[in-house]
Amino acid sequence: MPPPPPRKMLPPPSRKMLPQRLEEVMGQKISHERVNSEHISYDLYEQEEEKHEEVDVDYMDEDDTNVEPMFDYHGFDEGYNIDSLEDIGMIEFGNIRDEDVCHFHFSDVDIVFEFYNRYARTRGFSARKNRTRKSRAGILKLKNFRWADILALANQAGGYEYLSFTQRDMYNKIAKQRHQLPGDAYAALKYLEDQAINDHSLYFNNHMDADGTLHNLFWCDGLSRADYLLFGDVLAFDATYKRNKYMCPLVVFFGVNHHNQTIIFADALICDEEKDMYRWLLQQLKVAMNGKAPVSVITDGDLSMKFAIEKEFLNAHHRLCAWHLIRNATNNIGKPQFTSMFKKCMLGDYEMDVFRQKWFEMVEEFGVENKNWVLDMYKKRHSWATAHIRGKFFAGFRNTSQCEGLNSIIAKYINSRYNLVEFIQHFNRCVDHIRWKEVQADLASVNGRPSIQTCFQQLERSAANVYTLSIFYMFQPILVRAASMKVISMRQTGSYVIYFVGLDQTPNEMWRVFCCDIEMKFNCSCMRMESFGIPYEHIVLRLGA
Repeated sequence: MPPPPPRKMLPPPSRKMLPQRLEEVMGQKISHERVNSEHISYDLYEQEEEKHEEVDVDYMDEDDTNVEPMFDYHGFDEGYNIDSLEDIGMIEFGNIRDEDVCHFHFSDVDIVFEFYNRYARTRGFSARKNRTRKSRAGILKLKNFRWADILALANQAGGYEYLSFTQRDMYNKIAKQRHQLPGDAYAALKYLEDQAINDHSLYFNNHMDADGTLHNLFWCDGLSRADYLLFGDVLAFDATYKRNKYMCPLVVFFGVNHHNQTIIFADALICDEEKDMYRWLLQQLKVAMNGKAPVSVITDGDLSMKFAIEKEFLNAHHRLCAWHLIRNATNNIGKPQFTSMFKKCMLGDYEMDVFRQKWFEMVEEFGVENKNWVLDMYKKRHSWATAHIRGKFFAGFRNTSQCEGLNSIIAKYINSRYNLVEFIQHFNRCVDHIRWKEVQADLASVNGRPSIQTCFQQLERSAANVYTLSIFYMFQPILVRAASMKVISMRQTGSYVIYFVGLDQTPNEMWRVFCCDIEMKFNCSCMRMESFGIPYEHIVLRLGA
């Protein structure tokens, strides 16, 4: 869908109102007089929930195993069509050999689910009991169907080419199972409408699928919008959280503030992770933030995200999240020593030739030259290695603390039992907790008086007055390092003076500092100031002269 036109002002945007024909959108008749508050809508939700019987996948009675078998499975070459639950009821699963599975052909995905559950009991490749819901028609619907289970079923059948359904069929089936109960979806929209009465800058929007069912929900309050206008040059977003009743991914858009703390810009619940869905989310973000696009974007590496970023944020630099890469290194290689060295290669502030040397030394030491993940990571080094993204502004996202910390905080506030309204309420509590940390940091900066510890006393006092405490304590070690450096030589070039700066211990390693005293402009060949937003020791040496 094309993006709505961006607004030029922050005052309250028009919010997505509830559809006029709510009974069509939500799939059932709803009395507008009866559902007049979030509390009453909870009653509607609970009544709808009671209509659905919860059963385990392990639902077969002992008598079911005594049904006369329908087929003689051993040695047949022709396929058999399984068209109904009655056909499955006639199968004696204990007598099916692994190679016999490929001879079954199924009429639809519902039958595949039923067959899978009964077959899994006799083979043991389902590691846990999944919860199912019985619809009014008596059809058992699986709530969770893991990729590992699909893989196991394909292996038993002799390969994917022998399955009568595709991977996409399975994913589409899972997405349908994630649809919310009508009362729950209405209550979530009603809750956000009520919140907007007190917060006129709150923005939310939703997306309905072809059946008129709530599919995606995007929201951000007024404080988040104001934070984005101040700190939205660097945007990170992650869709790895799935702690809600419907197992729908939570997408969190976040960044860092003037205390180098994580702050949340916007949130969304989605039903699938396709390219068009991510484009819709980014379009909503642009509308909510008055068209402001980030300078840099950090993601977990999802290809659909990458596609959406390239389409919606054309000029943004894209970086892969260090925290996710470290986890992937552990999962793909499984050697703690390798993960440690990989982290150093990724976060080390090396020159490109030094990075290349350290990378190949690491690869050779652990004998992973032919590992696909290692080869792929080296091809993508321009998206994650500090040596290759120097000069692009990422506001301190060179370490993993932001993603890791946000994961930890969210896990404390939300869990898989929450319906949509409860989920939004508890997530808002998480946001309030993060904002309280910012208030505490503001108070500490106002009342704190850092001690002066370096020979650049005037410069250090100026930094203490300008920076927050957190940023000042990041800057102070830079002052210490600057004290150990010296100007080796200098050269006049037009309006610029080039200073060659280095250490006595390493005379062959020098950085060039370009200074224009008239315009008070300073640049360094290390480009760390452009990356982190604060001057580094080479420029500090010149400033403190």
